[in-house]
Amino acid sequence: MADEYLAYKRSKFATRLPTDRVFTESHFWIAPEASGLMRIGFTKFATRMLGEIVEFDYEVKPGDAIEVGQAIGWFEGFKAVSDLYAPVAGSFAGPNPGLDGADGGSVEDVHKRPYDRGWLYRVEGPTPENLLTATDYAKFLDETIDRMMGKSS
Repeated sequence: MADEYLAYKRSKFATRLPTDRVFTESHFWIAPEASGLMRIGFTKFATRMLGEIVEFDYEVKPGDAIEVGQAIGWFEGFKAVSDLYAPVAGSFAGPNPGLDGADGGSVEDVHKRPYDRGWLYRVEGPTPENLLTATDYAKFLDETIDRMMGKSS
C-alpha cells in the first residue's frame, strides 16, 4: 500500500490517490511491481460509478496475451453486468486470489479497498508511458466531474 497520497475532493466525491501508481483515463490504477509485473485495479471513482461489485470472472487464463481495450472478463454489480477491459497490453498473470476469499479478502474489497486489497489482476509486460500521475489524474477527475454536473471547463 502506498505511503503517500494525494487528497482529492470535488463536489460530493472525495478520495486519496496513491502517488506510487499511475492512472488511466478509463479509471484504472496501475502499480508497477518487480520483474515486469503490474498490479491493476479500479480507482475509487470507478467503483463509485459502478456500484458495489458482487461477482466477476475472467475469460483469459494466466499466460494469455492481452491487448489494450480487449474484453478480458466481466463483473456484475447491483447496477449492471459489464465487460472488464484491459488498460495495458502484456501477458495476463492472474487474478487477485484475495477476492475469492483467500487471506480473509472478498470481492467487497474491490469497492471498499480499491487501492489496497481490492486490486483486480496482474499483467506481465512493459508499463505504458502514456499514463497519468496522481496529480494529472486529479485534474482529469475535475474535468470529468464538471462535465457530469453540466459545468464547462
